[in-house]
Amino acid sequence: MQHHAVFPLLVLAATGCSPRGDQMARDTIVVFEAASLAGPMHATLDSFARQSVPPPVVLEEHGASIELARRVTELHRVPDVIALADQEVFPQLLMPGVTRWYATFARNRMVVAYTSRSRHATAITSANWPSILLRDDVLLGRTDPSLAPAGYRALLVYRLAETFYREPGLAARLEARTPSRMFRGNAAELAALLAAGELDYIVDYESLAIAQGFRYVTLPPQIDLGDARFAATYGAASVRVKRGQDSMEVRGSPILYGVSMPRAAPHRAAGERFVNYLLGSQGQTILRAFRVDALARPLIRGDSIPPALTRVGLP
Repeated sequence: MQHHAVFPLLVLAATGCSPRGDQMARDTIVVFEAASLAGPMHATLDSFARQSVPPPVVLEEHGASIELARRVTELHRVPDVIALADQEVFPQLLMPGVTRWYATFARNRMVVAYTSRSRHATAITSANWPSILLRDDVLLGRTDPSLAPAGYRALLVYRLAETFYREPGLAARLEARTPSRMFRGNAAELAALLAAGELDYIVDYESLAIAQGFRYVTLPPQIDLGDARFAATYGAASVRVKRGQDSMEVRGSPILYGVSMPRAAPHRAAGERFVNYLLGSQGQTILRAFRVDALARPLIRGDSIPPALTRVGLP
């Protein structure tokens, strides 16, 4: 647990711990956020708290997007706001039982990130990255596709690359470079291994690579899941992802982040104010400072949308 120096900003680790009674008695907002959004969301919440009178107690929990959804659906832990790295998690896992709406607020793209210590760091390019990742001495990491969208998006990138480069079997060979024992639960854990030199390369979000100060190579837009013009191309690729005892098909689509509020949010007024702030011009400015590509006009889907979100602050 971590205290902010100016305002009472508390960060809860992903352990299922709960705030103390004296904290909850104050004006409070509880936020579940995808690990790849941890930095920009923390900064946005901090700015929101600075402009609130009195400043609220802010409680954050980071984790993989699917893991966060399961905390709500299976552990029955209810935040005020939940921000996920894949907007599709809302209709797939959280609607209509937990929430009836969500807002798409940012986009991203996949890259191959590395450091100056990575093997073949001086040789990798946007053209030869598959051959570099397939070298026997390279340690390649990705997140667990059953927990984190970045994990199944890496697999989709491999499938799209196989088609784009016309190399049959390329996807399977790339996937085999990261056996399950090398998975990590979320983007933050994977980034830590790369920073420590325990991995040479990771396939993850551009915003995370920039925020962590990693080097990275961009991928062709037909592959990187970051260009809406190629939505049909992305949709031709699919992977099966484990969901509990079952599995489900995930098809490629442009990377879009989503945010919502559970219907049972315990601090609804504070949650609505923050979502309004996040989706408005001030929130967009902060997200873009962290190289998160905030949408100029967030798109809200569903019904029972809080009136405050449609009346105030949106561009």
